[in-house]
Amino acid sequence: MAATKAKSSRSSSSRSSSSKSSSKSASSRSSSRGGSAEAQATADHDFIRQWVESRGGQPACVKGTGGGGDTGLLRIDFPGYSGAKSLQRIDWEDWFEKFDENSLAFLYQEKTAGGRRSNFNKLIKQGDEKSSGRSSRSHGRKAK
Repeated sequence: MAATKAKSSRSSSSRSSSSKSSSKSASSRSSSRGGSAEAQATADHDFIRQWVESRGGQPACVKGTGGGGDTGLLRIDFPGYSGAKSLQRIDWEDWFEKFDENSLAFLYQEKTAGGRRSNFNKLIKQGDEKSSGRSSRSHGRKAK
């Protein structure tokens, strides 16, 4: 899994699993420039799409990581950041297919510790939010 700064707003998991994802959410405290801000995890397709698009983001994959019908490593591309040369835009259907195949959850932050709107997001393996001490709760159903 690639490490990322919150400003670049990109991360993903390359682990795979054939099981379908369930709608989960978790909440935790994470450090951001000396302060703390709440991060939550969800697998809800409608919520993820709305969150990303409301911030000007688009579904993407890392160029050169797929092939033979495989999408490759998933990312969210926020135009104006460092992904212009390394990311390739894909449609939401392909993005969510790979997201579900890999049993991923979308970790996101609404606001920074300073109270500003955040673009921070990271793709994590579902269940990882539990192993790191975060609590899970329902966040709605995913769209199909």
